[in-house]
Amino acid sequence: MHSLNDLYRHSFALDPEADAEYYEIVLPLLRHPDIQNLDNYIQHSDITLLRHVISVSYLAYRLCRRLGWDYRAAARAGLLHDFVTYDWHDPDPSHRLHGFRHPYFARRNARGITELSAVEENAIVRHMWPLTPIPPRCREAWALTLVDKYCATRETLRKYQNHPEVLGK
Repeated sequence: MHSLNDLYRHSFALDPEADAEYYEIVLPLLRHPDIQNLDNYIQHSDITLLRHVISVSYLAYRLCRRLGWDYRAAARAGLLHDFVTYDWHDPDPSHRLHGFRHPYFARRNARGITELSAVEENAIVRHMWPLTPIPPRCREAWALTLVDKYCATRETLRKYQNHPEVLGK
């Protein structure tokens, strides 16, 4: 059994052969130019938005697959959960309340490039719980929500990796 840390690290070095089942699920989305464009935006620290959604997607896929849940929906929703085409760090007034609003922007953008199942839609629009008040309704959405929090925390703490004094170490 792989640890969550091992799976997270592996998500940065996915192998199309070793991870063929995962790639079969997400490759049509990954090839889309609008998804590739996510590589132009920073999500947390020095991690791009594309890198973030791939990590979340892969970890949600692995967790749901292990639990016998809908891992295909989890993988796809993970890739699409933050599908926004702007830099949320930019102080532009239209980016205000990003944490509350972006799940709906992501769902709208995802609907523009693919059909979504009810599970995928729920995972996308509820992944920011508890920041957004309505919790996920299905177990795959819960898995995605938890995995997203884990990845976001790891990514945010990267900026302190070479500056432990900031964390009091």
